[in-house]
Amino acid sequence: MSSSKTKWIVTLIVAIAAIAVVICVLLDGCMRPPETFEQRPTELTSTTAVQTTAPTAPTAPTEPLPENPVDFAYWQGRNSDIYAWLEVPGTVINYPVLCASDQGDAFYLDHNVDRQYSAAGSIYSEKKNGRAFADRNTILYGHNQADHSMFGELYYFEREDFFNEQKEFYIYLPDRILTYTVFAAYEYDDRHLLNSFDYTDDAVWAAYLENAQNPKSFKVMTRDMDLKLTDRIVTLSTCTDFNPNARYLVQGVLTDEQPTR
Repeated sequence: MSSSKTKWIVTLIVAIAAIAVVICVLLDGCMRPPETFEQRPTELTSTTAVQTTAPTAPTAPTEPLPENPVDFAYWQGRNSDIYAWLEVPGTVINYPVLCASDQGDAFYLDHNVDRQYSAAGSIYSEKKNGRAFADRNTILYGHNQADHSMFGELYYFEREDFFNEQKEFYIYLPDRILTYTVFAAYEYDDRHLLNSFDYTDDAVWAAYLENAQNPKSFKVMTRDMDLKLTDRIVTLSTCTDFNPNARYLVQGVLTDEQPTR
């Protein structure tokens, strides 16, 4: 074989070998698996915003409203003038409260809950007072009955032991219970309390509250309470046994209001 032919063969072999090396390098790069995020951990920088959701607090169970002890559906079906109920613990006073809708204010002075004539009458208020007990002074009237019915036992508040023990009375409305703390019980003259005082005047109201807590009467029971202009009171009024020109008043200030079902 000639020398030139031998050199050509050697050159070809070298070229083939070089090409093979290049191919192997390329194949090695292609076959190597790519790096993963686990293989290349990263760190959050201080400028990275992290969105978090606060866990939702469990909802506290709702206490059921107390049931109203008065069946207003029954009583108002019997007489739509019945709008409230009065209870004075320690006495027989546990009656519906009425307000005449289509008669004079004094209609229930001598009519019962069925609108029938009755000398004993009913417990009632006048139209000048609203039915929501939102007025500064709501007056409820009832007879001083000899058989102790109606407001016949209101006079129990003359006794110191009873006054100290029975501190509250209650007004029931269709949707709530109002609690009144008795702050005064005393004899008063027979003036009309709604017509004699302008309770919308703050000065008049302040003076009235002051006098109610310090009444000028021989029969007085009072409880030390800090009454304010924003307070609402209920006055229970009845006649006296021996003086037709006097009234006996028991007054309570609203101290609690509880919704009912």
